[in-house]
Amino acid sequence: MNSSPVQHAAAKAEPAEEAPATEGAEAPILRLEDFLPHRLNVLSSLVSQALTRVYARHGIGIPEWRVLVSLGQFGVMTGKAIGARTHMHKTKVSRAVAQLERRKFLARRANRDDLREAFLSLTPAGRAVYEELAPRALEFTDRLCEAVTPADRAAFDRAMKDLTARSAKLVAESGGQT
Repeated sequence: MNSSPVQHAAAKAEPAEEAPATEGAEAPILRLEDFLPHRLNVLSSLVSQALTRVYARHGIGIPEWRVLVSLGQFGVMTGKAIGARTHMHKTKVSRAVAQLERRKFLARRANRDDLREAFLSLTPAGRAVYEELAPRALEFTDRLCEAVTPADRAAFDRAMKDLTARSAKLVAESGGQT
């Protein structure tokens, strides 16, 4: 995949530290700092690290945050549904659910139609944490989005949706294997 002029301009604007060139070395086929999947991964990691300031004082991490917010948004869900919505592996969801349950932030109710599954919901304590943190998370989003000019935000949002949809299609085409 060829890099766009925008990618090259961004790479030139903020040069990465590079190893000294060795004499006779060929130009790299792929430069990691210009590789879109890597750039998206770095962005995601940095955003997640910065967002932890919103919820870390409650002793929860990224997976617990995603479960808490999913239940805050949708009310009652299964672990499987949370995993599908958040793109988290079932073991990560299970551990997050167990931690939130230990903290008395969520309750589990057996599904009588399928005893392998449970319905999860926030407890009053979990709901209070969600209601405290959700506005702070939205403020964080507003601060983060200051990096994109108001005139570019609609195009940025479309690009994010299109990249997400295209990535989901590529996953489906590969049979869900990475």
